Parts: sequence; structure tokens; C-alpha cells
Amino acid sequence: MTTPAYRTLIPLFDELRGERVLVRPYRESDAPALQEAVAESREHLRPWMPFYNAHQTVEESRDWIIHTMAQWLLREDHLALGMWDVVAPDRYLGGFGIHPHDWDIGYFEIGYWLRASAEGHGYVTEAARLVTDFCFTELHASRVAIRCDERNLRSAAVARRLGFVQEARLRNDSRATDGSLRTTLVFSLIPSDRG
Repeated sequence: MTTPAYRTLIPLFDELRGERVLVRPYRESDAPALQEAVAESREHLRPWMPFYNAHQTVEESRDWIIHTMAQWLLREDHLALGMWDVVAPDRYLGGFGIHPHDWDIGYFEIGYWLRASAEGHGYVTEAARLVTDFCFTELHASRVAIRCDERNLRSAAVARRLGFVQEARLRNDSRATDGSLRTTLVFSLIPSDRG
């Protein structure tokens, strides 16, 4: 893909719809659902997510969403998305993100979290497939990566289910949320892996 002269002209999407999951950019009106999901899942997310102390109030979630809406428009840093249940459209499942590392070569990283009450139903796998397909077909990705703490077995399982190749195990590469040293797994998918 040749990156347009103006990054804001890179085509993104209004929504990606699967059989059970809808992935879309956040709207300001999503703040109560986001705050509630983080509150429900705070202890569940604590080992993996640096934002476990964030989203204490609906106003804080609304402020965060407004910032992510600006990043979406500008195609900067972290393209934040919400994951919603297709069957129960008001049910917010969790968050998703596309992190552009290099627009020119088409190198993106995806990340995700799921509220505790939605685990074990395949929502993240379906959403990750939708977003990964979008990166390859519409953004002409040359590489899509997933990184996770090696102790996060569920997150690593999503990458493996989708055919991502484990490239690295980075020992003691960063601090976990509890202050201990963390080992990070790096997975990637490139066009030739998709067969």
C-alpha cells in the first residue's frame, strides 16, 4: 500500500460485523458501558492491563473515548475499538486496538481485552479475525503482530488459533502491573502465512 500524502485519508471502517461480534470505533455514548465493564473486570484484568486503575468514573471513560476518537480521525498511535455482542447489541464485551507501527510498510499490532463475564465464548478470536482480515485486505498489511505476557494463556491461544507464528519470547523485557519482571511473547502473521 502506498500511504496517502495525508494520513487522515487512509480508509478505515465504521464497523466490522461477524456472526456474534461487532467491532467499531468508540462513541462518546459508550462511556457508561466501558466504565461498567472495566469495573466488573478490574481484578480480572489487573495482571495484564496497565489501565486497571483507569475508568473509575463515567466521566473519566468519556474523556478517554474523546481522545481515542481524535486518534481514530488522525490515524495516530492507537486506533481504539469497542467489541459488542451482535445478539445483544447493548452488551459491551471489551476493547480492541490497532496500533500502526509503520503505515508505509503496513506493520500493525493488534491488542484486546475482554470483560470477565464474556470469557470463554470465542468473542476475541472472532474479533481478532475480523480486524486481522481488515488489516491485510484493506490496509495491505505486510505484518500484523500480537504481543502478550507469557502467563496470559488465553491471549496467546487467540494468536495461535488464528495461525499467528510465535517469533519471540522476550525474557524480562518490561515490568508487569505488579512490578515484577515480565516475559513477553511476540506473534506475527504475514501474507504468506495466510495461504
